[in-house]
Amino acid sequence: MNNEIQSIPNASSGEPNATRSVVPMWILVLTLVLLFLSWVYFDYRSGWFNPNVYTPYASAAQLDAYQPKSGAAATLARGKQVYDTICGICHGVDGMGKPNQAPPLALSEWVNTKSADRSLRVPLVGLNGPLTVKGATWNLSMPAMGAALSDPDLAAVISYIRSAWGNQGGPVTAADVKAARAAVAAHPQPLTSDQLKALPE
Repeated sequence: MNNEIQSIPNASSGEPNATRSVVPMWILVLTLVLLFLSWVYFDYRSGWFNPNVYTPYASAAQLDAYQPKSGAAATLARGKQVYDTICGICHGVDGMGKPNQAPPLALSEWVNTKSADRSLRVPLVGLNGPLTVKGATWNLSMPAMGAALSDPDLAAVISYIRSAWGNQGGPVTAADVKAARAAVAAHPQPLTSDQLKALPE
């Protein structure tokens, strides 16, 4: 228990004397209960995540995923959206590819290159014939799935692919896409693996 000093006048000298008196236990208990209730009230009424406020989102992480992005985060978010809609059908939303459909993009030697030329030209003109990816040979044709995309959208998709699933490629800009379109204008036919290898890594 806490003690407090209380001044009591001295009867003989008229001066107050310091004595000790006990603080009642109920005051300490009441103080702790009030503090606890105030914390509960603050937690419930504060701006922290509350399902009643943020319905239909089930968590703060889910809510954050739907918040507007800006800068590089916005580009990657847009790239993921377009990838899941167009590319993920064959390559898988996890980038692991699908048997007899498309090779993996995750940790692919064709994606993790210093230059984005290879990553850009394949969706612009397509790919035909055998191609070895991570030690496995694929002999399928890929149409020019990215040719109809706008420069910013294709840049966002390639930037997403080159940064997702452990890939370490750099970002791609709309200007890079525009330059790649100009480069393939004279050769609109699907690439072969040999032509792809001839491009800068």
